[in-house]
Amino acid sequence: MKVQDLDFKKFISAPALSEKVRALAQKINQDYKDKTPVFLPILNGSFMFASDLLKEVKVPCRVSFVKTSSYSGTSSTGQLKTLIGHDESLFNQHIIIVEDIVDTGLTLEKIIEELRGLGAKSVEAVTLLRKKPAREKKIDVKYVGFELDEEFVLGYGLDYDGLGRNHKDLYKLAEKAPA
Repeated sequence: MKVQDLDFKKFISAPALSEKVRALAQKINQDYKDKTPVFLPILNGSFMFASDLLKEVKVPCRVSFVKTSSYSGTSSTGQLKTLIGHDESLFNQHIIIVEDIVDTGLTLEKIIEELRGLGAKSVEAVTLLRKKPAREKKIDVKYVGFELDEEFVLGYGLDYDGLGRNHKDLYKLAEKAPA
């Protein structure tokens, strides 16, 4: 599949994604059975994952959204830009941040730090994908769907310059054949 100037190949199928999402929701249901967490999906990329995850969450919960960005093209800029903040008090709440992908961990670290500063009772994260740099930095993510190395992926909410989010499968950048 071609998106703008890059070729992508299917990486994780929609059924495999659905199975993993259900498993993550089951763990959250167990861990939060006596709590009412506030899910905080990070837009734009997590919208499909968050939607599917929350359909499987059975505990009482609330949902609020935050929009951040640290990407340009296929790489993280290393600079977090918070574009839209949450609009309710998170003091004394159990927060579950919902991320599509934890790449460098910069975005997640900054958000966790900010939420703790606002007096959240607990802050955990669930991500569909976690890349090697975040694992190496030991970024704290309690619920992880799939571990990646350095693949650039799109589909299922993730994009390349705004395109490709609408695919139900996950695709990774195809390797170029040697010239």
